[in-house]
Amino acid sequence: MKRIQLGHAVSERIVRAAGLLFSRQGYYKTGTQEIARLADTSEVTLFRHFEHKEDIFIAALQSSYEGVESRLSMFCRTVDDRTPEEALSKIISLLVEITTFSPELPKLIAVAAVELRGKYEDLSYRLVTPLLSAISSCLKLNIEKGKLRNLNPEIITAAMALTIIAQPGISRLIEGCELSRMNGRETREEFSSFWRKVLIVSESQIPSKVIATEGVSSNSASIRSRELGNLSAGSGPLSSRSLDRDRTADSDGKRAP
Repeated sequence: MKRIQLGHAVSERIVRAAGLLFSRQGYYKTGTQEIARLADTSEVTLFRHFEHKEDIFIAALQSSYEGVESRLSMFCRTVDDRTPEEALSKIISLLVEITTFSPELPKLIAVAAVELRGKYEDLSYRLVTPLLSAISSCLKLNIEKGKLRNLNPEIITAAMALTIIAQPGISRLIEGCELSRMNGRETREEFSSFWRKVLIVSESQIPSKVIATEGVSSNSASIRSRELGNLSAGSGPLSSRSLDRDRTADSDGKRAP
């Protein structure tokens, strides 16, 4: 499917208006007259720039993805040499930026999948697959290096994408949710902190009781090891010679009248 070229001010207004309406109302509930009115033009002018309503939808979907495309390219160039903490922050930043700068994209993809299907669904998948595949590959690389918990990278990718991209809508449904009042930077920091705690294990996160128990066990094992060493060397209270003397004394005691 060829990419629809824009460049005319009216065309761009139409695409912006269409993106807003399609993402809010769906494809079939959005009419071309409504799009033209929001774009401050006439329906006749709209069809001078776009032959079919489907063409407007494709243009809106492609336009929404353009902002993601440049960020994804930068992410892929810089993420390989990052520490796990930096890599997770980059992933979170990428997903948060999608919700900030391309908020219509996830909704348009959903519209294509639910209402249009077919070639439009395939188009939306082709747009999103590079994004999710890049995130999954980054996670898998760090898991294989032992830098992140040994969890399924595809499930982590899906969880990150869904929680972050859907967060603006979901957080409004949770009474008293702080996320709904956070700006982009605060949201990025909150999610980065959460996923670092979930995926990265440090010694400071090991409970002190576990460390204390391990210390006691280690000391007990050390003492037992020294006692066994003394036994084999013939010294100490559990030496073989002292045990032999005890057995001889017991034997003599039994023979006495």
